[in-house]
Amino acid sequence: MVLHIAQILSQAQLAQLRAQLSALPWADGKVTAGTQSAQVKNNRQLPEDLPAAASLQAAVLQALSQNAQFFAAALPRRIYPPLFNRYAGANNCFGSHVDNAIRTHAQSAQHLRTDLSFTLFLSDPDEYQGGELVIEQGYAPAGIKLPAGDLILYPSDSVHRVEPVTRGQRLACFSWIQSMVRDNVQRKILYELDRSILELRSENGDSQPIVGLTSCYHNLLRLWAEV
Repeated sequence: MVLHIAQILSQAQLAQLRAQLSALPWADGKVTAGTQSAQVKNNRQLPEDLPAAASLQAAVLQALSQNAQFFAAALPRRIYPPLFNRYAGANNCFGSHVDNAIRTHAQSAQHLRTDLSFTLFLSDPDEYQGGELVIEQGYAPAGIKLPAGDLILYPSDSVHRVEPVTRGQRLACFSWIQSMVRDNVQRKILYELDRSILELRSENGDSQPIVGLTSCYHNLLRLWAEV
């Protein structure tokens, strides 16, 4: 499932985050790439161990925790501390690759299984040319280029790429999620059931059939979740 989640960040949050990013140093993006992806990665990245990055990561994690649609779709068990990248000038693309199955956070030595990946766009589409996120293998039909503050959530086992940025600058935040429900199909069923229950509840209130559907949702989650 590939899902567009709108307005993870408000305009005020975006402005503050971008102002902070503008004053920080960028490093070669290859530092967090795997063996294969390092061969095709050509961007800049905020150093993961930069002390000033901690407040930016906390702001993104807080925004994610307050978004009900994100929680329903991802069912996050653990989120890798968000990273930030920049595509511009000579460092302008990321060729076709697949994300590492396991990420290890150096500071905590914790391992995370990458079930889902996300890109949170920090630049509006009219600020740059190119830079589309392309998810291959039939997950998404075309390049993805969202408004600043919007997020795309997609399976980490997909082959994907970022097209060259030929004008301007593309800023984004990205990370990986270990879900409580590791199976993509099971997670999609739960998400669609959750959305349907919410829609029915808004139209009909908490009728007995809706209570029954809610019971089915939680029993499926109880059956499939790893916590």
